[in-house]
Amino acid sequence: MKAAKTFQSPDHHHITSSTFLKIIILSFLSLSLLLFLLFSHFDPQLQLPSFSSPTTAATATAIPISNALPPDAFAPLPPPQAVQRTGIVDENGLMTDDFVVGEFDPSVIESVVNNGATNRRRKWRVRFGKFMVCDESMTEYIPCLDNVKAISSFNSTERGDKYERHCPQKGKGLNCLVPRPKGYTLHIPWPKSRDEVWFNNVPHMRLVEDKGGQNWISRKNDKFIFPGGGTQFIHGADQYLDQISNMVPGIAFGQNTRVALDVGCGVASFGAYLLSRNVTTLSIAPKDVHENQIQFALERGVPAMVAVFATHRLLYPSQAFDLIHCSSCNINWARDGIPLQFNLSVLR
Repeated sequence: MKAAKTFQSPDHHHITSSTFLKIIILSFLSLSLLLFLLFSHFDPQLQLPSFSSPTTAATATAIPISNALPPDAFAPLPPPQAVQRTGIVDENGLMTDDFVVGEFDPSVIESVVNNGATNRRRKWRVRFGKFMVCDESMTEYIPCLDNVKAISSFNSTERGDKYERHCPQKGKGLNCLVPRPKGYTLHIPWPKSRDEVWFNNVPHMRLVEDKGGQNWISRKNDKFIFPGGGTQFIHGADQYLDQISNMVPGIAFGQNTRVALDVGCGVASFGAYLLSRNVTTLSIAPKDVHENQIQFALERGVPAMVAVFATHRLLYPSQAFDLIHCSSCNINWARDGIPLQFNLSVLR
């Protein structure tokens, strides 16, 4: 019994080894097939190896690609056909050659052609005359305010119409250019110009002589100095504005009050100091014995114009200003109620 058992043992081991090998091979093939299926799911271009014959493969490669472009795809396009236009446009907006030529004078066509050719060859010369510069004594001349003939007809200055605009009649104006003051220099820029301007730009000493004690203006070498004072605010416009704000809190410079009118402004210190409080002020004053006060305001950089409250309204619409200021402006507000009416009409 022992001998028989020993004889069967090698065959049993051989069968076991052969079966194990088959299992490994089948497992390997199954794993390979599984991996291929997985990869083919993520990569559609992956194909099974072809086992077809060479003839079939050759036939497959000979199939033309449907998306291939023809050889003449990039050939240049032929030029468009020239559009031939003849005739005239009829009432339907179409070009037609079915029309009737009426009678015409050939001499008229010939004259038009000849005149056109002559005008093209002709050279035109135009001479422009130049305005001469007026005399140096007219540096402050304003045509509508220095009309001597019109102003001389007023015997009194009580109504103030003598200082209003009286423009010369057509054809009687100046035929020369008003010159700049002798030695005029480019003005000093703001904000420095608020306190000083060049003397040669406004060479008038009358205000220095008359108003120097009121802290209006003084001269220092080649400049005019503006301390900031006025007839009613000798200690300066800033202190004066603070006093107004304390007396009338609702005035609120820069908030409730943004646009002001200063009547009889002098050298416009009131408007100059309001600019720093975000208030734009139009300063007006007449051209009187104090010469051109407005020129001081303009040189300082303050909006200003020569004007007066008299018999005519100012050229501004109603409700144009938030505040009207008058400090010793020598206006009779009670006269016929006209100046006061003009005043109230431009207030908001």
